[in-house]
This record gives sequence, C-alpha cells and structure tokens, in this order.
Amino acid sequence: MGLIVEEEESDVVLLPPSNFSMVEDAIFRSGFPQPHNFPFLDTLNLRSIIYLCPEPYPEENLEFLQSRNIRLFQFGIEGKTEPCVSIPKDTIMEALKVLIDVRNHPVLIHCKRGKHRTGCLVGCLRKFQNWCLSSVFEEYQHFAGVKSRITDLRFIETFEVMCLRQCLYSIIYQYQGYGSNKRRLLYKEDKLQKPQVTSV
Repeated sequence: MGLIVEEEESDVVLLPPSNFSMVEDAIFRSGFPQPHNFPFLDTLNLRSIIYLCPEPYPEENLEFLQSRNIRLFQFGIEGKTEPCVSIPKDTIMEALKVLIDVRNHPVLIHCKRGKHRTGCLVGCLRKFQNWCLSSVFEEYQHFAGVKSRITDLRFIETFEVMCLRQCLYSIIYQYQGYGSNKRRLLYKEDKLQKPQVTSV
C-alpha cells in the first residue's frame, strides 16, 4: 500500500520496496528496489546502500544512486539453498562494520527478496546489540516466513560478535537522541593508543 503525495500537476504514489521495514533509527531493510520504488527511497534521504548479492547492480539503480550521492557497498553473498552452503562469516563481518558506522546512515540493507541474506545480517546486528536469541530468531522468521532456513538460524546463533567488538576499537557507545535513550554508535576519528570499547 503506497502513500499519495499531492503535487500541483500530478499525484505521486510512494511505493516501498518489497519486505521494507525500519530496523532502527536510520537503518532500513528491504528486497531489491525497483525503479517504481525510487520516489519512496527519496523520502529516506539515504546516504548508503548495503547490497548483499554478487550480481552487478542494474544501471538504472546505479544512476539513481549517483544522482543522489548515495554510496553503494556491495558484499557478494551467494543466495544458496543447499544445507552445505553457508553464509561467509568474514563477509558478514565486513558488512557489519559498514552498517554500524553512523557516517553511512541513513542506510538501506537489501538482497534480492530481503529475507535470508538481509535477515542474517540484521540477525548478527541484533546479537551485537545484545538481543536475546529468541527475539533475533523471531525477527528473522517474521521476514522469511515459510521460507525460513535452519542454516541461517544456525549461522546467526554461532556468529561470534566478540571478534567484531575487538576489531572496532574506534567505535564508542553513546546514549543520545530526542529523549529516547536509544543506543547509537559514534565513530571516533582520533586514533586511540590501544584498542578499547567505551560504554557510556
């Protein structure tokens, strides 16, 4: 269901991409955006897109990003359904580093349908945010529906976030935002003498 914006000469219907949702402030998720979704994406004021498929980005989409100065981060994860093929942990780790850097916000995460690869990345983000595993699984299954994959749930369950915390010593926690006390990650530009994560 789209939103209708009144204009002087015509009505513009704002259609979000399939499986679109807000993950949290300035972080969104969806399936692959189509050209008819571009007016809706304009309303998000995106700074970055995290694309989780190996296929080249369509030229029409690239032109849209370039015209809005939106940066594309591509992490080519194969969309396999075989149980023996798992999500590459190193690739998810690199995508997470981009995702939690607020300099890249507002950011949209998407794969083809916004279910499995996107669900795994968001699930690992939730573990980093100290969500309990049952809530992480519930969110994944909400978007994956009947196509929920045991291999994805196992990947999320075994993903080790401590390594990410150790790598990101230049990221600090800080509570901020319009009286909501939501946890946000801010990037500290100056170099620290030793790796550390500061909790405020």
